[in-house]
Amino acid sequence: MRKRVLAVLLTAAMAVSALAGCGSKSADTKTDDTKAAETTTAASAGKNEMAVEGDDVTTLNVWTFIELHQQFYVDMAEKWNAENPDKKVKLVLSNMAYDDMHNKLSLALESGEGAPDIVDIELGKFPAFMTGKIGLMDLTSAIEPYRDTVVESRLDIYSKDGKIYGFPTHVGTTVAFYNEDLLNAAGVDYKSIKTWDDFKEAGVKYYEATGKYFACIETSAQWMINLMLAQKGGNYLDTDGNVNITSDEMVEVLTYIKGMQDTGAFATVPGGQPDNEEAYPFYNSGDYAAQIMPFWQTSRYTNYMTDLKGKVAIAAVPAFEGSKVQTIGGGGTGTAVVASGEHADLAAEVMAYIKLSAEASKEIWNVLGFDPVNTEVWTDTALTQNPDNQFVQYFTTYPFDVLNEVKDSIGLLTCFTDEKMPSINNEFCNVTLNSIYEDGMDIKEALTQSQETLDNEFR
Repeated sequence: MRKRVLAVLLTAAMAVSALAGCGSKSADTKTDDTKAAETTTAASAGKNEMAVEGDDVTTLNVWTFIELHQQFYVDMAEKWNAENPDKKVKLVLSNMAYDDMHNKLSLALESGEGAPDIVDIELGKFPAFMTGKIGLMDLTSAIEPYRDTVVESRLDIYSKDGKIYGFPTHVGTTVAFYNEDLLNAAGVDYKSIKTWDDFKEAGVKYYEATGKYFACIETSAQWMINLMLAQKGGNYLDTDGNVNITSDEMVEVLTYIKGMQDTGAFATVPGGQPDNEEAYPFYNSGDYAAQIMPFWQTSRYTNYMTDLKGKVAIAAVPAFEGSKVQTIGGGGTGTAVVASGEHADLAAEVMAYIKLSAEASKEIWNVLGFDPVNTEVWTDTALTQNPDNQFVQYFTTYPFDVLNEVKDSIGLLTCFTDEKMPSINNEFCNVTLNSIYEDGMDIKEALTQSQETLDNEFR
């Protein structure tokens, strides 16, 4: 069993950006809050301990790999203590390097010694902890007080066999980012883009008018692919849990994207996807006009594409005709509670408040810049249209307007939490997509070869 767990973790490490950006072209293509907020290095890893007055205080040890999460947890724990004086907690937070923390957690759970009470687990790593005897607590009952206002698909992504094992940090709603200035100059109205055919036609019109690319074709990520696949009702696995990347839906999606590339208006961007340090300068300088990305890309714009302030609009993504799913969530970090912890029940109650309450959701937006999973705050215009908020100031549209537009049709690919997904993403982002969109290999041939590679791995 130990070899299997470590093997799964190694595979996940190789495809650390499973469900986000992946591949060997960029070593730091991690998901949303992982990359946006992560300032952790081996040198900066350390402990942060709350100062709590009183004798009747429960100490909870928390592991994370995202330094910004530490301060957020402390701030929210202080609010918890103020509202629950009979259940005060003192958080002792340990900040570690990404791989070190996940590997240390695996060994602690396996040995039964040294595990924390609470731990952040990145979505790409989560499947490794859903195999064999699960050492994480079932959080379903702790989530119940917030269930009616939380986006269900983001609970599902940390679930197995009907039990929820992680508190989501955000939705990561996939949206469209349009450089409105560039499109207006080319006579393209982004508001008229409703379907993928509209998106493709707008790209061709823009390219003919400017000679510049409209949007990118991904080779080191699957943001657009996952979205399209979900809209078509497809998956990476069949109903029995076997790898099935040669499905009709997958062929249709990759063929459609190839057709976009063949117009000349869509091309691979340096780094292979929009969320990449190699790609940011190209967007910032106007070489590409549109992105299909999770909502947390807002932080990339404010941090790395500063010249575009006041020029970019956020809109709903295109969809295929008849799609039941409009959009999906991308990336994430699930906060888990170790089942064997002495104070597991209290830890679950506290973290449910810190991650899912309306109060927490306001801070997740204000401090971290993410779309919170509690939709109760999505219509609070004092929050979402606050003129002092950096994201409200940056974009030409109110970011939450699109969230409210699509909130009833946010789906997911059910395979996201399967232990096979890190290997699948690794294959796609290092082999399959490059073979098709860089080397020109036949789509069915490329998928068949990758299917055989994955079948051999899981045989």
